[in-house]
Amino acid sequence: MLKRILTAVVLLPLLIFVLWLNNAVVMMIALTVVSVLAVGEVLIATKYFSNKGIAAICMIFVAVLPAFLCFNQLIKFFPMLSGLFLLIMFVIMLWDHENVKFQEIALMTFVSFLIPLSLSTMVFMQKDFEYGIFYVILTFLISWISDAGAYFVGSAIGKHKMAPKISPKKSWEGFFGGLAFSVIFVIIAGFGYPWIDSLINGETAFKVNVLILIPLAVVGSVLSVIGDFSASLLKRQCMVKDFGSILPGHGGILDRFDSVLFVAPFLYFVFKLISPIIIL
Repeated sequence: MLKRILTAVVLLPLLIFVLWLNNAVVMMIALTVVSVLAVGEVLIATKYFSNKGIAAICMIFVAVLPAFLCFNQLIKFFPMLSGLFLLIMFVIMLWDHENVKFQEIALMTFVSFLIPLSLSTMVFMQKDFEYGIFYVILTFLISWISDAGAYFVGSAIGKHKMAPKISPKKSWEGFFGGLAFSVIFVIIAGFGYPWIDSLINGETAFKVNVLILIPLAVVGSVLSVIGDFSASLLKRQCMVKDFGSILPGHGGILDRFDSVLFVAPFLYFVFKLISPIIIL
């Protein structure tokens, strides 16, 4: 637990710095680095990284995909980039069909699209909304506070296992504890962010509809658990404990961001529909 806390203490200022800059390009670069590291961890865990050609194509695609998604000048080329990536992957499979199986191509293609696409929605939040950085903060809060709350509550009083064959340590007590933590912290953020904004800028032109944040926190907390379970299932099938060891106490990059993968697209979709209702 000590390693987990110390890692959070080191990384939290870096995250705050990126958010404080409030720059879409900086956010895109940061999430691109996270995407590349996360996809690399999956390829290594699944042993598919041994095929250097396919691994290289995947890593290049993941490295450039966020830029094609986030820059208006490049987004029109996204279908072409995706089609070229798929074509190359299948050509490699046909060329080396005795060693490269379809399930390998399917998994590597899936994670190469899923991870950068999902994380890039936070750049879309920042670009598409006037107070988009607040939405990005909500995404991290719901995902990570829910995860942290589940960890601490589950460690303290967890007795009833949710899915012991997938993730033996996760309990229903931890789940509801994480959900409660998520709701509490988004309420604090809803009242606190406009106040902090007024201190920094001298005045604030918006308030947050806190009541709308509560159901978003509940659904987001559930989605964070689904993301966590999905990663746990993949690790169990690959017979690895963690995707990596770059973050002591947490594991790999994907071990820290798996709970974000479904929360970020969900919140972006919701904010697209009801953003004027949230920011008053």
